[in-house]
Amino acid sequence: MAPLRRDEIRDYFRSVGLPEPYDETARRKILPEALEQRILAAFLPVDTTHGPLFRKTSCAVCHVHGLPDYNGLYGIRELCDICPAGQLQRCSSAFKRPSPPVAAEMAAVLGGSLVEVNERAVVVSGLSEASRYLIQHTLGYQVHDTTKPHHHGRHGRADIGWTARERSEVMA
Repeated sequence: MAPLRRDEIRDYFRSVGLPEPYDETARRKILPEALEQRILAAFLPVDTTHGPLFRKTSCAVCHVHGLPDYNGLYGIRELCDICPAGQLQRCSSAFKRPSPPVAAEMAAVLGGSLVEVNERAVVVSGLSEASRYLIQHTLGYQVHDTTKPHHHGRHGRADIGWTARERSEVMA
């Protein structure tokens, strides 16, 4: 079964008399902080009834298969605070900061340029999402674009659903 498109989701909400949760769409996932806190409160601490909880799908998939996360999400440490200890160990053991020359060459071959390699991600400019994912999966390290910043505490999440207060607290 193919995933639902945005217009199909909108039409479904309308057909069952539900208001659309947001007035605008976003490139990234939408999960407001208040909703995340409600979910965490309901399912943490983890017990045998619910099993482990993950913020990212790739983390859950890798946990099931006993592998480190292939997206290098261990560098975004605030994502890992709910991960099981065994998964943290697997990810920690596999997590290696790539050398800037290697990252720069990969970016250049794909038509972009390296901005920096920091403790969280390789930061590039001028690459498509597919090219960034190729580098990310090859290196096992996050790759971010300068024009699409990943705010601390909201990795991969849209600004929609966050108040100005929450944004400033999270980015501090």
